[in-house]
Amino acid sequence: MGFSKNILAAAALCALVSPALAEPAKPDVNRLITSEVVQEMRQSIETDIVRISVGAQNDRLQKLPQEQIDALDAQWRAERESDDKPLIAATLSNPLSVYLTRLQGKSLGLYAEIFVMDYNGLNVGQSSITSDYWQGDEGKFQKTYDVSGDALFVDEPEWDEDNKIWRGQVSFTLTDEGKSIGAVTMEVNLTELERRVAAGA
Repeated sequence: MGFSKNILAAAALCALVSPALAEPAKPDVNRLITSEVVQEMRQSIETDIVRISVGAQNDRLQKLPQEQIDALDAQWRAERESDDKPLIAATLSNPLSVYLTRLQGKSLGLYAEIFVMDYNGLNVGQSSITSDYWQGDEGKFQKTYDVSGDALFVDEPEWDEDNKIWRGQVSFTLTDEGKSIGAVTMEVNLTELERRVAAGA
């Protein structure tokens, strides 16, 4: 009887502990996303290939009316479910996307996703397929490009159940010779960043 009680007690304890193991405490982004971390991000993004790519899309598309933006976004969403993906394929294969994909790879797990937006809030390049093509209705664009050339927006961390990591988006305005031309979002693997900070890396 005593043995059975011990088993039941252990099972109850596991049930209480398991959720905590599955989802560690939310990381403190104010402690992790330091000015040094942001500066490193900016240095990797404020390059000719980024400025030229964003400038070229701005020149090609100009300022679009909302109905055209919505149509492009709808096309992107539809292509995600289709075998035919002309818009997605063209975006993912351009030089900027290749650069961002390499940047993500070189980070050795620190960056979970990177995407760059033009002044319409539309994707110019990205390291992986985003859920939508237009970011202009989200904080990552509205709290950066729409604010100022030096604006920075650090979003709340989100738990990634599939990969068992905390992720957090850091977004800032892109400029060219002092003029705002777009924005970038770099999604950070906060669990990996916290590990590196603890290890003194």
